[in-house]
Amino acid sequence: MERVICILIGYICGLFQTSYLYGKLHHIDIREYGSGNAGTTNAMRILGKKAGIITFLGDCLKAVLAGWIVRLIFGNSHSEMIKMLVIYSGLGVVLGHNYPFYLHFKGGKGIACMIGLVLCLSITTWYLPAFAFGIGIICIVATRYVSLGSMCFAVMIPIVLYKTAFPLEGVVITICLTALALYQHRANIVRLLSGNENKLGVKKVEKN
Repeated sequence: MERVICILIGYICGLFQTSYLYGKLHHIDIREYGSGNAGTTNAMRILGKKAGIITFLGDCLKAVLAGWIVRLIFGNSHSEMIKMLVIYSGLGVVLGHNYPFYLHFKGGKGIACMIGLVLCLSITTWYLPAFAFGIGIICIVATRYVSLGSMCFAVMIPIVLYKTAFPLEGVVITICLTALALYQHRANIVRLLSGNENKLGVKKVEKN
């Protein structure tokens, strides 16, 4: 039951669509421009760096918020499994972010939310985000493909958890999150393979 509650808490937090709300302040629906994705990269390409930074922070912090709420509710009564419950809240955040019911289930890809989840898990294990972020950043710097760096980061999360002897249940959940991230990037994968993926710094303003 606690796991279900944590997923629901995460889903509710994930419904805060930062780029969509920021876009509405500028009288556009971000999902109708560029890649059609309500995430950091598309927000940056369409509305500029400020929008990208705000979107990234907002989407990252809602996962941190969900983790904080879970720790507040279950920290004392379920201290032995609190990190597991935080992972379930992270799963909920990603689902809420990717599939917000009030936007016809059309949201983002969940990478910033996964970064927020990793931050929640790294209170005592700082090397978890450092290693995963490092791999993602190296990929982005080397190729200028944000999508490739994002996918590399997502793939590293269950690997790092497994290597740090995290409970198998948590590793399985993060594998599911990684699979979902790759699925959400399926169009990017096709463009990467065909050599048509947009590189960092290229601004797209066309409407879908």
